[in-house]
Amino acid sequence: MVEALVGLFSYGFLIRAVVVGVLVSLCAALLGVSLVLKRYSMIGDGLSHVGFGALSVAMACNLAPLAVAVPVVVLAAFLLLRLSESSKIKGDAAIALIASSALAVGVVVTSLTTGMNADVNGYLFGSILAMGRGDVVLSVALSGIVLVLFCFFYNKIFAITFDEAFARATGTNAGAYNMLIALLTALTIVVGMRVMGAMLISSLIIFPALTAMRVCRSFKGVVVLAAVVSVFCFFWGMVVSFAFSTPAGASIVLVNLGVFLLFALAGLCLRRRRA
Repeated sequence: MVEALVGLFSYGFLIRAVVVGVLVSLCAALLGVSLVLKRYSMIGDGLSHVGFGALSVAMACNLAPLAVAVPVVVLAAFLLLRLSESSKIKGDAAIALIASSALAVGVVVTSLTTGMNADVNGYLFGSILAMGRGDVVLSVALSGIVLVLFCFFYNKIFAITFDEAFARATGTNAGAYNMLIALLTALTIVVGMRVMGAMLISSLIIFPALTAMRVCRSFKGVVVLAAVVSVFCFFWGMVVSFAFSTPAGASIVLVNLGVFLLFALAGLCLRRRRA
């Protein structure tokens, strides 16, 4: 394992992947706590499918993939929020509708143009080789924006997460902060797709939050622990991937699964001891 650690930092493309992945994991964990508590955790899965559709169209038109995907996924996030709040198509149904449609568009466009080449597979399942210097700069900038905005509006996000009705009654513009969460989630999904892939990126949102909730009871405790767990699992997932030549995204998910099971067992023991 020591050799794997040394080898991991001896390649430039791996260092770029680790830097971006750590930032994305941190952003996804922070947002994931609110999304899970608001029962909207599958938005990550839906937006990743939208991102794949946008990337497929961008590659077919010889456009910059991320430059196209970012505004499209942001618009999709706002649309999902609007459908969930004011339409007869609620929550999971709205996500399934938009996600399946976007994925279908991506598959059809891909089949009519380039076919399932390496670039498409990289976006579907993640590819650490796909992280160029330009991608790293853009990813770091977007991740930094997400972290700064989350920290700055932390109290408002906490308020609408636990009691949106009370927050509205006290004068908080809950709609604006819900849109902020949707925006930050969209940016995180687009950035993370390069490393994790469209099929697995939602795991970074769901697993750390659920893991932290096994042992913590306060919102701040869950947020902090989820961030630590997310970064830890990403890093060791990358180490496992490098050591055993397994896909990076899948390795990270399996490490998250293992840590979740350990925390679930620890939480069970704590509850029995308190009883």
